[in-house]
Amino acid sequence: MPSCTSSAASSAKFFSLPSPSRLGLTEGAEVKGLSSSREIADDIAILTKFKPSHSEGEECNGPETISTAGSEIPSSSEGLNSTETTLLIPEHQVIDKRHQSKDSIFFRDGVRRIDFVLSYVDDLNKEWEKKLERRKEFESNLQKAGLELETEDKKESEDGKIFFVKIHAPWEVLITYAEVLNIKVPIRENDIPPMVENPLDCVLFPLRLPEKVMHPEPDYFTAPFSKDKQELYLINDESTFFSPSMRNRIVNYILTRCPYGTEEGKKKFGIKRLLNNGTYTAAYPLHDCQYWKKASDPNCDSERYTLYMEWARFLRFYKEQPLVLIRKYYGEKIGIYFAWLGFYTEMLFLAAVVGLICFLYGLFTMDENMSSKEICDPAIGGEIIMCPLCDRDCEYWRLNTTCEASQEMEPYLPLTSQAVRFCISGATVLFWVSLIIASMIAVIVYRLAVYAAFASLMENTQTLQPISGLLTPQLATSVTASCLNFVIIMILNFFYERIAIWITDMEIPRTHMEYENRLTMKMFLFQFVNYYSSCFYVAFFKGKFVGYPGAYTYMFNRWRNEECDPAGCLIELTTQLTIVMAGKQIWGNIQEAIVPWICNWWGRRKARNNPENLYSRWEQDHDLQTFGALGLFYEYLEMVIQFGFITLFVASFPLAPLLALMNNILEIRVDSWKLTTQYRRPVAAKAHSIGVWQEILNGMAILSVVTNAFIVAFTSDMIPRLVYYYAYSENEDSPMSGYINNSLSVFQISDFPERNEPKENPENFVICRYRDYRYPPDHERKYLHTMQFWHILAAKLAFIIIMEHVVFIVKFFVAWMIPDVPADVKAKIKREKYLTQKILHEYELEKLKERLCQGDKRATEKEFIATEGRMELSRAM
Repeated sequence: MPSCTSSAASSAKFFSLPSPSRLGLTEGAEVKGLSSSREIADDIAILTKFKPSHSEGEECNGPETISTAGSEIPSSSEGLNSTETTLLIPEHQVIDKRHQSKDSIFFRDGVRRIDFVLSYVDDLNKEWEKKLERRKEFESNLQKAGLELETEDKKESEDGKIFFVKIHAPWEVLITYAEVLNIKVPIRENDIPPMVENPLDCVLFPLRLPEKVMHPEPDYFTAPFSKDKQELYLINDESTFFSPSMRNRIVNYILTRCPYGTEEGKKKFGIKRLLNNGTYTAAYPLHDCQYWKKASDPNCDSERYTLYMEWARFLRFYKEQPLVLIRKYYGEKIGIYFAWLGFYTEMLFLAAVVGLICFLYGLFTMDENMSSKEICDPAIGGEIIMCPLCDRDCEYWRLNTTCEASQEMEPYLPLTSQAVRFCISGATVLFWVSLIIASMIAVIVYRLAVYAAFASLMENTQTLQPISGLLTPQLATSVTASCLNFVIIMILNFFYERIAIWITDMEIPRTHMEYENRLTMKMFLFQFVNYYSSCFYVAFFKGKFVGYPGAYTYMFNRWRNEECDPAGCLIELTTQLTIVMAGKQIWGNIQEAIVPWICNWWGRRKARNNPENLYSRWEQDHDLQTFGALGLFYEYLEMVIQFGFITLFVASFPLAPLLALMNNILEIRVDSWKLTTQYRRPVAAKAHSIGVWQEILNGMAILSVVTNAFIVAFTSDMIPRLVYYYAYSENEDSPMSGYINNSLSVFQISDFPERNEPKENPENFVICRYRDYRYPPDHERKYLHTMQFWHILAAKLAFIIIMEHVVFIVKFFVAWMIPDVPADVKAKIKREKYLTQKILHEYELEKLKERLCQGDKRATEKEFIATEGRMELSRAM
């Protein structure tokens, strides 16, 4: 059937819409006054105005079409309620949905594709008339912009409550805005020979997807579209030249800038504001078919079905991703996210192998470690009496009780208004960061307060005696504190996410990119402190400021600071990382997969009882979850936080990359599954990189070098062991024997002040040991640091400086060796640029020849020679 756009093009007119991004406003912002339109004439986006006649609409659509443009019968958006609308629709115009395919993505004429859908409920509340007026004005302006609308009455919907407005962008609108948005389209098929085949291709064949899935269409050279040079592009069919993702991007661009009236002296525009105030309930592009079966319409590519079968199922976890098809269906922004996530996951494989080797080496050599042998030996560790770990209630304990844990690896605004808004925003962020620090201090106080309680409970409870060797008071305190910290983290995240969005909206950023960057920095700063503060405490502060027996350091002059285990704090840091990292990944997958599935199942439970052909494509998508403009933001944030766990603290937990690898293999399939099956189709968006996240990742990579150097130097026992091995060992046959005794200082129990002295000393111990390098009680420098302490401190500082410099040199050398743009991509970019210039110059030359042949006096011979010269220069370049 012929399209209805040809006759409409003949009556083209123009009207102006303010471009929010150019006026310093985001979508939905307000422009004060109407008198300033002349002043901002240069900042106006031009939309084409079409007025199709009533007879033309009837001729194209047939007797069943309900036309709202140029018709004497108004739609519900033209000031009538749902009852009045139904009464005014003649009986022969009502569509019988039983004759309409469930998978239809076209208007009732079966020709015009549905590019976008708006939905609303005609609720009779006090805002009813105002909403009707807004819809009337908005839809009228959309039609003036050239878009074609078709309304489904609420009685045709599955629940009998929702109106659906289907939107189609005709060819004239598409080519106008393809030029405005600088959309690149094919000009010639790629003629660069393919790269030499990889000899490992035969080995990697099981990981490959079919060629028709990986490359659903030929590879083209592209150029920005120009409506005045349409003959330059490979336009075989106007209805399929622009992909559905390009079409919905164009329509969304119009929707976000279309005005809908003036309220309180302020001009209002944008679909986002209409969604926020309840005028419309949803706005979304359609999926092309059901995900579990192909569309019955042969004109539909059923790309959603292909993505589900080849990409979004977990059984395909070992297969490569169809990135070209993802980009074609969802747009560049989502395509780049999955390309980055896939590359990041591949790079985790090597780190996971190295971490697993380190873990297994430590596990298998644990029994051969001299320090572990001495700690576990009853004749050595069993005879060393350690000083109590808390005041009064804790008892003396023997060193070999820690045997199991000792080698274990772990619009425009005035400047004053902007200043006020930034001050409020900064103060809010500072308040929430302070709240995190306060909650972390509260958890530390909890650890200090309950340790004695756990020690007393385990000593006096007979049922816990059999497991007392495994479940020590230290471990019980660490595990419960980590779980409590994780709960606090998730609660603070829940509230801060909403606060961060609110204060960023209040700032009114100039562009959407600026909005995302500001929100990203706020959320990352908060989550960085929220997730990592407890890990930083265990890694760098716990056990570092405890004092010594008789002169302990107290928090708030009440709670004694925590000590590390004699073997170090690594085991506790590992516990903290495992609980927080694993808990976050489990909770994230529940939120991303299970919650949307339950919500969709609950929403579709009634529809399953209805005949399949009565549940239309737009209604099916309406019942899905909304991905939202910040959907990818949360995905990136989740991965960046994970990146921090596997880089900032990898020295203490070498299994972190393996856990991240396993999570990401699942994450790719969960993200693809939820996008393909549980969410409405996101609006396509343009992107050239992962944005500000790249700088954040670079910053975290640099910070991770510093944190791991400090973990190795100050949290682990590596440096003290090396110093003892090379400088203080007295046994040449077994250099590390005697290390444990050397690392523990002696304290005379009679020197305990009353505040610290244990209540009981049943075995009448005279001395106890503690972890430090201090002189014994009979030395003239009693309880002061020994020279070995300063040797170890100097060695730690030297190690940090050397490690940082070596790693940074290697990092920057590797970054210099690996190009940012691969050679084949660089060659394609150069070839594409050359072809674009060549084709455009040839086109100009042909036009100039035509003008010369037609006797155009303005087309001089010098201009012809200059054009030919440009072509030769382009060939040479």
